[in-house]
Amino acid sequence: MRLPQRFLTLHTAPVRRASSVPAAAVSFVPACSSADTRSLELLQDFVSRASRLFVISGAGLSTESGIPDYRSEGVGLYARTDRRPMQHAEFVRSAKSRQRYWARNFVGWPQFSSHRPNSAHEALQQWERRGKLHWLVTQNVDALHSKAGQQRLTELHGCAHRVLCLGCGAISAREELQTRFVALNPDWRVQTGGVAPDGDVFIEDDQVLNFRVPSCENCGGILKPEVTFFGDTVNKATVQFVHDRLGEADAVLVVGSSLQVYSGYRFLLAAGDRKMSVAIVNIGSTRADHLAQLKVSGRCGEVLSVIQPL
Repeated sequence: MRLPQRFLTLHTAPVRRASSVPAAAVSFVPACSSADTRSLELLQDFVSRASRLFVISGAGLSTESGIPDYRSEGVGLYARTDRRPMQHAEFVRSAKSRQRYWARNFVGWPQFSSHRPNSAHEALQQWERRGKLHWLVTQNVDALHSKAGQQRLTELHGCAHRVLCLGCGAISAREELQTRFVALNPDWRVQTGGVAPDGDVFIEDDQVLNFRVPSCENCGGILKPEVTFFGDTVNKATVQFVHDRLGEADAVLVVGSSLQVYSGYRFLLAAGDRKMSVAIVNIGSTRADHLAQLKVSGRCGEVLSVIQPL
């Protein structure tokens, strides 16, 4: 399916509706006018024409659940702080870096793991149930799509709710590791700052010196979140699997992603090579704007919740 190019970011005559974003999460969502009636009509037409829709979601979907992203102008982690996410090579080579990472993750876990799906997650799950959504690929590691009941799902960068042993490859639940942390550090207390997109919190380095990190119970190996850290690459088999699902689809919808990371952007390039129709729902510009026939600027929850999977 290939539609005529209709690249729109309209703000005239905005639709007035109640915000889908909880009050506590508003600070993580960039300022944006409500999408106008015409752009919503065009998006409805785009979705209606698709019979096997391939969706890519990003951090802009989860900001409406209260999880900050990295890149949003003014409110993203990069804009608000000088903190940067853990690099894969640093985590693997440095026991002190792992200690610092896990101490922060331990403190942030109760809040991070408690976040719930929002209306955008629920809408996409309904699209799947109605047979409209062929496959969903998320760049997020927060498990919110799974919590919403999504089944036709690939977590491209893994999931922070799972833990991987770098020695034997065993996968375990992050909640189980939290219990082990508590047992090893019964009296450990710190002052913390805000939670990052991957569940990390901001605490000073001297506060983590006495934090104890367990090893794999099977082989004694290094434990790492089952996520793709910055500087690492997505598993080749996962990439090929997603390409195969893209090849079965007839249209692509991007929701809440700037696509600045190549691991997601590559699928838009592939869609362009296949002359597939592409629509984007996002606040702000994306790396794939030139590949889209339709661009809607708005909050994902407010936009997707009014689109029917006809």
